[in-house]
Amino acid sequence: MSLQETVLMQLRDLVLRGEFEPGQRLAEQQLAERLGASRTPVRAALVTLEQEGLVQANDTGGFIVRQFTPREVTDAIAVRGHLEGMAARLVAEHGVSRQLQGDLRTCLDDGDRLLAANPLTLESYAAYAAMNDRFHALVLEACGNRALQRAVALNDKLPFAPASAMLPMQGTVTLDRDWMLYAHRQHHMLFDALQRGEGARAQALAAEHTEVAQMNMRLALERRAESERVMPGIRLVVGA
Repeated sequence: MSLQETVLMQLRDLVLRGEFEPGQRLAEQQLAERLGASRTPVRAALVTLEQEGLVQANDTGGFIVRQFTPREVTDAIAVRGHLEGMAARLVAEHGVSRQLQGDLRTCLDDGDRLLAANPLTLESYAAYAAMNDRFHALVLEACGNRALQRAVALNDKLPFAPASAMLPMQGTVTLDRDWMLYAHRQHHMLFDALQRGEGARAQALAAEHTEVAQMNMRLALERRAESERVMPGIRLVVGA
């Protein structure tokens, strides 16, 4: 990656990890010193983050960290559901290649093995999140629609919109693990629809799949103290 891309990635990560308070001014010089870069790539990164919706310009020409309402986050999750639903339909209609079938089957088997642990360990939770990201990425990549892929990539830059962002908090509560089991069962059903070439069913399943993320957002907001320990970025979501 170029220096500018590296600075953008680092700064985006700092914002999403809750390193700054909502409404906090982002001083270019301080950020440059923190990231070991000059002000030029930092300024460019801030402009990009404004376009992504993570920061906003203030009256002085600088930037502050945006705050989000729960509605904005749930809307972004809903958009991902519709986009991924379209991707799933395209994959089902195009047909599942032998390579894709094997890759998705590996994801499903890994998920089954990881969720057999009760309670979930931190390691199994992290491994499940990685598997979940891969499953979603495989379907998106296979859809072949680059405009759709770009739309998902842009939407995923918003807080808690990506596929694994709102997985339950390390499975620490029985209800969390139950939701993960339910979500992984949906993975199995989606795989079945893709293999059968059932485009409408695949689209509906992918869209419905995001309801798990919606439920987890509601639970996270209800349990803010616990949420902030494992997802500091939840502080960016203001209101109930």
